[in-house]
Amino acid sequence: MRFLWPELLWLQLLVPLLVGLYLYALARRKKAAVRYAALSLPKAAMGPGQRLRRHVPPLLFLLATAAALLACARPTATVTLPSDTLTVVLAIDVSRSMQAADIPPNRLVAAQMAAKRFIAELPANVRLGIVSFAGTAAVVQTPTDNRQEMVDAIDRFQLQRATATGSGLILSLAVLFPNDGIDLESVLFETPSPRVRRGIAIDRAAEAAEAKKKNKEKELAPVLPGSYTAGTIILLSDGRRTTGPDPMDAARMAAQRGVRVYTVGFGTQQGAPIGDEGWSFFARLDEPTLRSVAQMTGGEYFLASSEADLSTVYSHLNSKFTMERRETEISALLSAAAVLLLTAACALSLLWFRK
Repeated sequence: MRFLWPELLWLQLLVPLLVGLYLYALARRKKAAVRYAALSLPKAAMGPGQRLRRHVPPLLFLLATAAALLACARPTATVTLPSDTLTVVLAIDVSRSMQAADIPPNRLVAAQMAAKRFIAELPANVRLGIVSFAGTAAVVQTPTDNRQEMVDAIDRFQLQRATATGSGLILSLAVLFPNDGIDLESVLFETPSPRVRRGIAIDRAAEAAEAKKKNKEKELAPVLPGSYTAGTIILLSDGRRTTGPDPMDAARMAAQRGVRVYTVGFGTQQGAPIGDEGWSFFARLDEPTLRSVAQMTGGEYFLASSEADLSTVYSHLNSKFTMERRETEISALLSAAAVLLLTAACALSLLWFRK
């Protein structure tokens, strides 16, 4: 629990002061009491329950005062509440490694089938955007709540060469924050690619300067990782980055905006051989990078070695989107508790003592 106005916590010093005044009043009352010749009679008539009962209304009044004074400092607490409208960006790897058949019929088809079940189970408060990435990244579907448009976008996936995991993540951020000026091209020009394009000489420094001049990203103050509650990213990949920006740099951009990135490693841990048109390679997961991206942004990493595993992961994520933990001011609750306690104190005082 923290307080928006912590300087008002000093008002709690009034509570022990009230306790002292009550004890002082009791002492004065004893001195002014009528002296009985035999105190056994009134004590027997009053009984132990009656003697304790007279302190209940003052105790309730004291608790009501403490709750009201605490509410003045505007306390907040992290509570689980139904989510507001949420935008989820699903970024899926469509590199050639997704044709591996270690997950039947192959990784891409299995991922598409699981994604469609994920869409069918989406909570009503969720809008979904879809990004595909291979050698570069593309927005397949802008955020929408139309389930059929989401399914049609999933069916449009086409396999391509290379894996630009960082590009997929940066473009997902651009979908979440369309007004922030996040430009993938300017980032690409600043990031040396692991592969050099044949026969093309590019003055990257000059292009980077021009891109910065035309598309300067808005400056923003970093926030707490995971604190952005209006949107999140699910990143699914089955292999290692071979081109494009470093995924950790992209994860840092997400963390600065408070966006959680949930990463999913899709494929068997032993990997699978891929061959096509006279070339072949061995596709294996890059779990350390996916774990690091999730950890840096306050998300989670999941390993899915089958279509059923991936569907389970998606179901788990759907449950997170239904309810969310949020820091909420609870001064109204404390004020209501103070009113109830004060009402109870007055009611008991009238019922028991007619005053």
